[in-house]
Amino acid sequence: MKKVGFIGTGSMGRILVESLLDARAISSDNVIVMNRTADKAYQLASSYPGLKVVHDPRAIVTECSWIFLCVKPLQMFPVIKRVNDLLDRRKTLISITSPVLTDELEEISDCQVVRFIPSIVNRAMEGPSLVTFGEKVEETNKQELLRFFSTISRPQMIGNGITRIASDLASCGPAFISYLVEEMIKSAVEETDIKEDEAIRITESMLIGYGELLKRKHFTLETLRKRVTVPGGVTGAGLEVLRDEIGDQFNLLFRRTHEKYAEDRQLVCRQIKEKEKSKD
Repeated sequence: MKKVGFIGTGSMGRILVESLLDARAISSDNVIVMNRTADKAYQLASSYPGLKVVHDPRAIVTECSWIFLCVKPLQMFPVIKRVNDLLDRRKTLISITSPVLTDELEEISDCQVVRFIPSIVNRAMEGPSLVTFGEKVEETNKQELLRFFSTISRPQMIGNGITRIASDLASCGPAFISYLVEEMIKSAVEETDIKEDEAIRITESMLIGYGELLKRKHFTLETLRKRVTVPGGVTGAGLEVLRDEIGDQFNLLFRRTHEKYAEDRQLVCRQIKEKEKSKD
């Protein structure tokens, strides 16, 4: 079995390691991790006997065939610079950040490059992940990686043109939905006699059932809404308020996330240009 390395065990890096191990996609003795704050890596290792912690990214690249790079966009190039002489065609570098493109990584490294954008829902071995393969990735490696990703998610192949909006839906979506649900619960408590813990318990149970309906294909989003909405009933009255009040808030939300993405891309491109100048 391949050895798999994770450079960075922060929030998403840790979720990936835990999910893949719990799904038995790989055994803990074939996983090597490191983190800038070593305590986080050791905390993770304490839950999975056999998992190896190292303190140098070169150790991970030397031992591993697949290397997940789970660091912030502007930290990626300094890490790659430290290990680039070890990244040959036998190695696969897997970035989990959206602002850095696969072709940009391929330009500075000889290895095979993949962008894999996970979602927090993958911790339940469900939900989408977003995959973009670089030009150098071999077909057998593609199929093996897709099987690997499928153990914890439903991989969706995407191009660079929809990276941000796909990430908004797949990765940011759980946070957006959680906020809306929290606001619904808050208003229920403010407007009625229901206790907060009761409202949370009922709503969480509803959401679990809601997800199961979609998973089992009993309904689509549209048919589910229509089935619950009885003509002249309470649900319809509530939906009228939503139609009147929501307006273009999601249009504004996506515009803002795209603005932030453009800012991040600008910083990444500036970093690349500075590195090119330093070579000259």
